[in-house]
Amino acid sequence: MKKIAAFVVTAACGLLFVLSLPAAGQQAEIRPAAVGQPMPDFSLPAYQGGTVSVSALKGKKVLLVFPRGYAAENAWCTICNYKYAELVELEKVRKLRKKYNLEILVVLPYDRDTVTAWLESFPAQLAKIQDWKHPADPAALDDRGKQRLERSKTLFPMDIIWEKGKPAPTPFPILIDAERKVSRGLGLFMEEWGGSKVAQNIPSYYILNGKGVVCFKYVAQNTADRPTPEYLIRVIERLCGK
Repeated sequence: MKKIAAFVVTAACGLLFVLSLPAAGQQAEIRPAAVGQPMPDFSLPAYQGGTVSVSALKGKKVLLVFPRGYAAENAWCTICNYKYAELVELEKVRKLRKKYNLEILVVLPYDRDTVTAWLESFPAQLAKIQDWKHPADPAALDDRGKQRLERSKTLFPMDIIWEKGKPAPTPFPILIDAERKVSRGLGLFMEEWGGSKVAQNIPSYYILNGKGVVCFKYVAQNTADRPTPEYLIRVIERLCGK
């Protein structure tokens, strides 16, 4: 009887262990990622088509970008849009992905239609930034206008103009996190942040080395708090190995 009881207990423990494992094809729960630890694996549909999985990119470095998206109801985060445009322009000129064996993924916590609206907003957003940086009559600016001018020059150093009426280029996979499983799991999705109540992500950057380990993590403290592209490139060169 003792042997039978021991067998039953062992079998029960084994069953509980098996049940605790993710089912085949089912991803484990996504939790906040720490530097020095593997990035939780996830798969998301890409706006351009198909599905992208983090685990399928091993062997490459990966830059994961989580833009804020909305900054207020029906208003996109202008800084996020500029940062995306800046990265697109740098890729065009410097071929970052080829040079560093790098993939760049942009993750938005919205459905496909909302991502389309985000991409279509870029020409107007970039034109607005140009107006801030190059006012028709700088001498006529009041104190507030002068402050915005100086701040704009600091926040938006590159002059970027995209053709009116055309959506933003999409050289990088834009991942659609409509159910917010990834953004929420990583602790980035918020209904209220930065003084506004709207569905948004905390602007964040993760860089993974070729083994899928997080070698850099940057979560913004406010909407203007972002690393420069040059800083990210130095991280890729010096901290993330092969």
